[in-house]
Amino acid sequence: QVQLVESGGGLVQAGGSLRLSCAASVRTPGTNYMGWFRQTPGKAREFVAAIGWSGAVTRYTDSVKSRFSISSDNTKSTVYLQMNSLKPEDTAVYYCAAGYTIRLDIGEIVYWGQGTQVTVSS
Repeated sequence: QVQLVESGGGLVQAGGSLRLSCAASVRTPGTNYMGWFRQTPGKAREFVAAIGWSGAVTRYTDSVKSRFSISSDNTKSTVYLQMNSLKPEDTAVYYCAAGYTIRLDIGEIVYWGQGTQVTVSS
């Protein structure tokens, strides 16, 4: 049974930073790409960033490109999301995900984490 366990969420002031971690219990079989989504109440879950396990390929949604950085550590089967210059609109539950392509479309996600809350105060 594959488990994705997120950590690192919390409360931060606008302009601050947080680093999220997602540890996979085993390397997710057949899924070479990991990433992050976020969701606020009443809204659809939206893509934030993705990375291949090799770290050679990354992808970001436009609203976070200059502020967030995704990375991976193969030795620990862990993916990170470094979030800088946080804004109140970044407030959401952040979910780790594993899928088949760098696009990480919702329909291709094979495994989800349980989510971690990020709250940015103004």
